[in-house]
Amino acid sequence: MIAEPNQRVRVATLSPADAEELFTMRIPLEVVALRITVPTLTSDDVAHLGATSRRWSTTRSQATSSGSGRHRAFHRTLVAAAGARVTAGIAELGDHSERYRLRFGGSVRWEDRRGEHRAILDAAAAGDVDRAAARLAAHYAHAAALVFEGLDPRRDLTRLRTAIRAVAPGAEAALVTAC
Repeated sequence: MIAEPNQRVRVATLSPADAEELFTMRIPLEVVALRITVPTLTSDDVAHLGATSRRWSTTRSQATSSGSGRHRAFHRTLVAAAGARVTAGIAELGDHSERYRLRFGGSVRWEDRRGEHRAILDAAAAGDVDRAAARLAAHYAHAAALVFEGLDPRRDLTRLRTAIRAVAPGAEAALVTAC
C-alpha cells in the first residue's frame, strides 16, 4: 500500500526493479541479524525453532494462516537478538516480498523448503554461524529465483548477487537453481 498526504491509499505496483531492491535489502539484513542471533541461541531457543518448524511443516502449506504464522515465527526467532528496529525492518521487508512470492513464486515444492529450513536450523543449533548464514541466504536466493522466473526471467540480478555474496559467499548460486 502507498499512502500519500491528502491522497487515496493505493496498492503499490509490482515491478522487477522493486522486487530486486526488496531482496537486495532483505537478504543481507536478515543474514546479518542471524549472524548476531545464532551465538545467543539457548537450548530452549533451538527446541522452539525445531518445534515451530515441525508444526509449520505439518500444515503442508505456508498459505494457511497457521502455516504462515509458524513460518514467520521460525524466521523471527533466528533474528531476534538483532534488536527491535532491525527485526521490525525485516518483518516489513518480508511482508513486501511476500506479495511477489505469492504472485510470481510459481509452484513451491514444500519438501524442498522444509529441507532448507532444516539445514538452517541444524547449522544454527550447531552454532555454525557461517553455515547458518549461507543456508539462510541460499533459502532466500532460491525464493528470489522463483519470483524472477515468473516476474522477469531475463532480469540482470547483479546487484542482488553482489549483496548476497557480501554476507554469504557462494549462496548467490541459488539464484540460478530455481525449481
